Amino acid sequence: MIEVKELQKSFGDAHVLKGITTSFSKGKTNLIIGQSGSGKTVFLKCLLGLFEYEGGSIAYDGKIFSKLSEDNKRDLRAEIGMVFQGSALFDSMTIAENVMFPLRMFTKQSKSEMNDRVDFVLNRVNLADAHHKMPNEASGGMQKRVAIARAIVNNPKYLFCDEPNSGLDPKTAIVIDNLIQEITDEYQITTVINSHDMNSVMEIGEKIVFLKNGFKEWEGSKDTIFKTDNEAVTDFVYSSNLFKKVRKMYLDENN
Repeated sequence: MIEVKELQKSFGDAHVLKGITTSFSKGKTNLIIGQSGSGKTVFLKCLLGLFEYEGGSIAYDGKIFSKLSEDNKRDLRAEIGMVFQGSALFDSMTIAENVMFPLRMFTKQSKSEMNDRVDFVLNRVNLADAHHKMPNEASGGMQKRVAIARAIVNNPKYLFCDEPNSGLDPKTAIVIDNLIQEITDEYQITTVINSHDMNSVMEIGEKIVFLKNGFKEWEGSKDTIFKTDNEAVTDFVYSSNLFKKVRKMYLDENN
């Protein structure tokens, strides 16, 4: 579990995060949503330890990050997997070498052990025959699956995904959503996803945190989001006619 209390972050005179308190549970897909400028990217980077913050705290399973020694921070980072928005694969490495990279950085495994682990995670994301391909030989969907394999190769406790469906067609995006949810449940990872994709919200949003102007405006689930009367949430989520119709059908069926 990740627990956030009264988180504050500023850049000069710009107060970006304004006392956010929330938590992200183990074995759940937790989504951060909000319009551009809402603070969600800064929030994610604070959770990752990439930004220092002026107030509040972030605790990973009871360990407050800001109070850890540098060695303990490094140990914690070894327990974190990250799926970047653009996949961020190394162009000069094969797919297998990309997936192996965290093992080389954070473990002392033998080459044979690393190869076995790479085989396992590539098979898990349905890329068993992709070892020797280069990233530019893979489709966007394949690259995302490679990024997920690399993120989980080190058996992380925490998985962060920044817009994992960016640039993907709707069908492939659903495949990636389902894969992230399956892996989260299967390995009981604390997964946090930064997203603007409402299909993802409705598909896998077990916990949703909605940010607006640096505040936590609302939190709930993909079920309770249908019931909320929070105008900021409904304006954001139901900006398309399709989701307005889906919400109306849901409310009609449950009244």
